[in-house]
Amino acid sequence: MDVTTFLTGFSLGLSLILAIGAQNAFVLKQGLKKHYIFAVCSVCAVSDAILISAGVGGFGVIIERFPQIEIVARYAGAAFLTVYGIQSLRSAFNSKHQLDPKGDSSSSLLKTILICLALTWLNPHVYLDTVVLLGSISTQYAPNQLSFGLGAVIASFVFFFSLGYGARLLIPIFHKPKSWKVLELFVGAIMLSIALSLIL
Repeated sequence: MDVTTFLTGFSLGLSLILAIGAQNAFVLKQGLKKHYIFAVCSVCAVSDAILISAGVGGFGVIIERFPQIEIVARYAGAAFLTVYGIQSLRSAFNSKHQLDPKGDSSSSLLKTILICLALTWLNPHVYLDTVVLLGSISTQYAPNQLSFGLGAVIASFVFFFSLGYGARLLIPIFHKPKSWKVLELFVGAIMLSIALSLIL
C-alpha cells in the first residue's frame, strides 16, 4: 500500500463529507438521542464505501454516460428532503422536546435505517462527489487507486462514527427543550434548502 496516496484519499474523502448536510444532521440527531447509533453510522459508512469503491472501480464513467441516474436521484431526493424537512419544522413548533439519555424508542430500527438509506442514496451529490469526483481523481494515482480508495473509505468510517458517538458530548446542552427545538429548526432548514437547491 502506498501511504502517501492513502493519506491523500483519506484527507480528500474527509473533506467531502465534513460539510453539514442532510445525512450528517440525521446522524447527529441519532447520536444525541442515543438511538440506533451503531446501525446508523454503519449504514452511512458502508454506503460510502460501496460508492467510493464503485467510483474507483470506474462506475463514475457510467454515471457520466447515463445522466438520467443523477436526474432521478435529484428529484426523488428533493421530494424526500422536503417531506423530512417539513416534519422537522413541525416537530420544532408542535412537539414537547425532552431528551432522554437512555434512548428514543419512537422509531423502529427498520424505519430508522430506511430513512438513513434514503438520505444517503437519494442524494445526487453523493454520486457526483463520491463516485464521479473521487473516481476521476483516483485515476491520477495509478497504479495505486486501491490505496486512494481505501483512504477515502477509512475517512468515512472515522467521520460517521466520531459524529454519531461524539454527539453525546452535547447531550447536557440538549436536555433543555429549547436547544432541541433549535436543532429541529436547523435540521429542517438544511433539508429544505438542499431540496430547493436540487430542484433549481
